[in-house]
Amino acid sequence: MTEQGMDRGDAAVESGREARKRPVPAAGDAVKDSPRTRHTDGDDAVREYGKGQIRSADAVKDPPRTGRTDAVHEHGKGRVGSADGTTIGYRQRGRGPGVILLHGGMLASQHLTELAVALSAEYTVYVPDRRGRGLSGPHGDDYGVMREVEDLRALITATGASRVFGLSSGALIALRTALVTPELERIALYEPPLSVDGSVPTDWVPRYDDEIAAGKIAAGLVTVLKGLGTEPMFVRIPRFVLAPLLAIGSRVRREVPEGEVTIEALVPTQHFDMRVIREMADTAKDYAALDARVLLLGGARSPAYFGVALDALSATLPHARRAALPGLGHSGPEDDGAPLVVAQALRDFFGE
Repeated sequence: MTEQGMDRGDAAVESGREARKRPVPAAGDAVKDSPRTRHTDGDDAVREYGKGQIRSADAVKDPPRTGRTDAVHEHGKGRVGSADGTTIGYRQRGRGPGVILLHGGMLASQHLTELAVALSAEYTVYVPDRRGRGLSGPHGDDYGVMREVEDLRALITATGASRVFGLSSGALIALRTALVTPELERIALYEPPLSVDGSVPTDWVPRYDDEIAAGKIAAGLVTVLKGLGTEPMFVRIPRFVLAPLLAIGSRVRREVPEGEVTIEALVPTQHFDMRVIREMADTAKDYAALDARVLLLGGARSPAYFGVALDALSATLPHARRAALPGLGHSGPEDDGAPLVVAQALRDFFGE
């Protein structure tokens, strides 16, 4: 959740407004990925990449246009059926090899619009709504990380994409999917909340669950923000001040464009993301033989427990590199973060 609070997604709405006026491809049309390329360990590139090739948001130029400038404006929606029959809807734009962007908790596909646009000159970008929100079906009675894995695998099969970017809990899902999906060549993980010996704070969850059950959405949002500590501003503001402000913002922004999701609808979904986090706690060792190349990304302004997770994965994954992004926090890839910085890192990694 970003410091913009209730403003999440407004940037996506504005940037996409003109694009929505253009003709939309038929739903479900999928551009197949190009033939897979050979991997190299690239140790020298790993070291050089970590020494400053990532620039601050002010230094990053517009994405390079490789003779396909109109690809940025091509957009549409599609859907696939997961293993349990649940519909997984996605947004699509661009042309080229397939890349899937998987959002994190209390987010939806609309919040990665700018990142998708930045990549769409070189890639066909698919941004699904994870189950339980937006274009997709409900979480279901049997929800767990393997349901999310099945959803992502269904999209990979339908699109032929061999590259995946995951943010936060989306990064956990991408990592778990790579373990059972040899077609995945490269995955980029932005701050996966992989708990190591209890490193991810969870003591706030019972209070949050009680607040959501009582219909106190703004109070539940405050509990998440303060509990996870991903936005320092919200941590500093007293609860008795913050909750009414967020409640007012929620009432003002109840109307959103068709297919997008309100913050009121997203806050209760954090319950399910916490289930993913609990299921994947202390599993870093499970990925010691992972074949996929992995880029581990972290913002320099994020809570320390994300660094603990990245340390554990960096020490375990056989084909991983790591890059710290100066000036970014946990919301770096989102529309109101610094998506151009993240896009540059992804272009460098996915294009090798």
